[in-house]
Amino acid sequence: MKTMKYIYSTLVVITLLMMSSCTDDFENINTNPNAPIEVETEFLLRQVIYDYGEQMSYEGFVAGNLLGQYFTAVDFNLFDRHSLSEPQFGGNPWPIIYTNLRDNELILQAALENPIDAVYEGPARILKAYMTAALTDIFGDVPYSEALRGRVGNVTPVYDLQEDIYLGEDGIIDNLNKAITALESYSGTQSLRGDILYDGNLDNWVKFAKSLKLKYLMRIKDVANVTIELSQLINAGGFISDNSENATFSFTDGQPNNFRLATARVGDFNLYVMSETMQEILEEYNDPRIETFFRPTGADVTVYNGLLNGPNASETSISISDYSLAGTVFREQTSLLQANFMTAWETEYLIAEAAVTGVFFGNPTINYNRATELAFEYWNTEMPQDYLTTGPAAFELSGADADPLKQIITQKWIANIINGYEGWIEYRRTGFPELKTVAASLNDDLIPVRMPYPTDEEALNADDFSTAAQATDGNNINAKVWWDAD
Repeated sequence: MKTMKYIYSTLVVITLLMMSSCTDDFENINTNPNAPIEVETEFLLRQVIYDYGEQMSYEGFVAGNLLGQYFTAVDFNLFDRHSLSEPQFGGNPWPIIYTNLRDNELILQAALENPIDAVYEGPARILKAYMTAALTDIFGDVPYSEALRGRVGNVTPVYDLQEDIYLGEDGIIDNLNKAITALESYSGTQSLRGDILYDGNLDNWVKFAKSLKLKYLMRIKDVANVTIELSQLINAGGFISDNSENATFSFTDGQPNNFRLATARVGDFNLYVMSETMQEILEEYNDPRIETFFRPTGADVTVYNGLLNGPNASETSISISDYSLAGTVFREQTSLLQANFMTAWETEYLIAEAAVTGVFFGNPTINYNRATELAFEYWNTEMPQDYLTTGPAAFELSGADADPLKQIITQKWIANIINGYEGWIEYRRTGFPELKTVAASLNDDLIPVRMPYPTDEEALNADDFSTAAQATDGNNINAKVWWDAD
């Protein structure tokens, strides 16, 4: 795994949302000439990458992993029972994403306005596309085109349609295209400082952008006419192809940059056990990553045991010793854990999926096998020699029982543990893996297909919130997003 460099999370970004002044000379009167009001671009880049990666990794563990049914919460967790308007240890990614989008916009504006910062344009556009995709894939229509203009007084931004966020000007795909152009044409001498993903390697940022473009075009291919663009993109190549090129940074074993669960109280850490869904899939595949992701039960060190998601703790007696807690990689050995933006194995699984769904002519078996090998390597787990040749993990493209898409998505789901909300998003997109009805559902036994808008939105942006709520059947968590339409 790559070593994380230059990460300091004490940076305080100031004056980001200044409103217009009441008098013409207010700013001059109230500015301390001895205190900086601008933050160096390299420090902002470092801050955005680290803060987003750290916070969404934690969100991925305590909330995304519940929706994706990797872990189960054992003690009065209404979120795990699908009451998503009641976040507890996590389950509120909205402010995390918007805060970092806001800070990232400062980087982009500096790059566009100041020639010395031009090298930051590509990375800033890539990060904008990446964070925006997470936001809209989790919530649906969201404030976007007007959302980052707080400094000029727009504090009630309209909600943009998800289709426009993906395909419109300055949208996700447009920003990735502009990022690739900016990076490939950059001829300046300024190095990209503050880059904790690639240590300033612009070629790897291009691979990151192309891999993300592949991911997001695949995500919308069933509702948008992007097949030709996808085929051309895949045939041209230039993606992340090895774990050494992954867009990730590593946590450490000690403070201040270890994974947050490493310093959680034992009682809080012990609230999360392996889900029954995860147990059944890993055991079906005879997958040794079960020993990486989880611990054997306290009652029997030879047994791994999962619990059905969404128990009602007030009616169910649960003994922690009967179930598998999270593995040491999430607590004692967090230097083996990475904040994951994009990887070679995800890219290879996407290409395999494109081949089996007719997007382009290729050999999905090669990509599937390569992706799985990379995923085992990523998780520091030795893959059994026969894993890809016998049993359910052996790729079957044809045959009476063949379901190649299920195999691809299930393998990607396994490897995506704690990666934000990705496992849940991919389930919504593909139907795989087959998640279970939770034990004591507060959502009529339905798996949610979007997160609800935060309650603050109704108070602070009432008119625009009302429009968005009406479009989602009253801010309903069962209202499908644009790309999830039947």
